[in-house]
Amino acid sequence: MARICKIASLDHLVLTVKSIPRTVSFYTSLGMKHEQFTPAGSSVARHALLYGQSKINLHEQGKEFEPKAQNVQVGSGDLCFLIEDKVDDVLQTLKKEGMEVLEGGEVVQRTGARGKLRSAYIRDPDGNLVE
Repeated sequence: MARICKIASLDHLVLTVKSIPRTVSFYTSLGMKHEQFTPAGSSVARHALLYGQSKINLHEQGKEFEPKAQNVQVGSGDLCFLIEDKVDDVLQTLKKEGMEVLEGGEVVQRTGARGKLRSAYIRDPDGNLVE
C-alpha cells in the first residue's frame, strides 16, 4: 500500500475507565491538569487530562461517546510519558506514596520513540500500564 500521509505527532488518545473521578485523581497526582469541556452541539460534559502539548480524553465504561473503539475495554492501554524530573527521584516518590512499581520495583532501560530511556512502570486505577 502506498503511503497516504505523513504523521507528525500524537494529538490525543482516549482511555476507557471505570471511574472518571478516580482516574482524574491518579493522573493529576502525576502532574496532569484536568479539563472539563462540552463539545459544540452536545449537552454532555467530557473530561480530559492535559500534559505538555498532548491530552488524554476519558470515556467512562458504559457511557462512551461515539464514535468509539470497536471493542471497548477498561485497562487495555499502555502509556509512556516523558518527564522533566529525574526518574530515580520519581521512583522513590512512587514507593513513598505506596504505589506498586513493576519490574522488580526498579528503573529499567528501554527504547522509546526518541531513543534510549530509563523507565519506571506502574498501573493506573484501571490497570493500564503507565511508563
